[in-house]
Amino acid sequence: MPVNADKPHLWKPDIALSVDFYNNWFMQFAPKAYRDTRIATTQQVESALAETANLTNITPALLGQHPEVLPILRMAAAPPIAQDRLIGLAGVSPNLVKNMEEKQRIPPRADITTLDAELTKISQIIARLLDKDIFPWLESGQQPTDSEVQKAATIVADRLCGAISDPIVRNAQERRQLATIRQWLEQRGYSYVRGGAGLSFETMQPGTFSFRLNIPVLLQSGSKQINIPIDVALAPINSILGEFPLLIEAKSAGDYTNPNKRRKEEAIKMTQLRSNYGNNVRFILFLCGYFDSGYLGYEAAEGIDWVWEHRIDDLALFEI
Repeated sequence: MPVNADKPHLWKPDIALSVDFYNNWFMQFAPKAYRDTRIATTQQVESALAETANLTNITPALLGQHPEVLPILRMAAAPPIAQDRLIGLAGVSPNLVKNMEEKQRIPPRADITTLDAELTKISQIIARLLDKDIFPWLESGQQPTDSEVQKAATIVADRLCGAISDPIVRNAQERRQLATIRQWLEQRGYSYVRGGAGLSFETMQPGTFSFRLNIPVLLQSGSKQINIPIDVALAPINSILGEFPLLIEAKSAGDYTNPNKRRKEEAIKMTQLRSNYGNNVRFILFLCGYFDSGYLGYEAAEGIDWVWEHRIDDLALFEI
């Protein structure tokens, strides 16, 4: 029996309460999350400046040894260079740049000759576009003072944080949502189990829950298996070992546009799960923020129910 999906007369007041809940959290906690990230990012920029001799030694060898400095170097340019723009300007492999930025590594099977040529192109583009106003010592040839280095590091860190401000807030919100769910469950006798290679939904003991558990599914062709990451997998206290758990996806949104753009993602997950594990799969959303009637109606039509964070006690209605 649905808990919220079949009650459209409640959607409008719940949407208003959810928006207020998110906005109150944002005003109180988002600035701190941003400041904390900026402090940590400033330290990373200072380390990158030290590794590059304050940007006077940007060489292919250095990029190979410290691939993690690349996003910092992009933000040290005038104008700051987007990842795809750097790939186009330098004429290098997207795989190389994405490995350096997302995995802080050089691609494991990269051809040495090709790699050196591409790192040379990247270093040349960066050196040519460095922001001389932020790093005046590059033109004067003088040794920068500690104050100049600190000021430059702060400016680059602001650029980096500005480019990822939405993910900073989203990640802080996700951590808070999972902590809220964990507290609610532990108060009712559930035990948290850390995920790992040995944990699967079949091995979860009744009365336990885990975060970011991968559920394996075969695609429709049957030739490829993928893992669907689930924010919360919960084995009800009254369940049987091996029984499919309740799956919870934590969702938050600071505007109405993005949720509606991505509303098919949950439906695709539900379809894949049901095609592998049957129509009794229980997959629900834990919502906070801007989710309008269009989004809710779409999810309800796909057989997906939800719990609002401002009414978290509705979780109990899912027989847990």
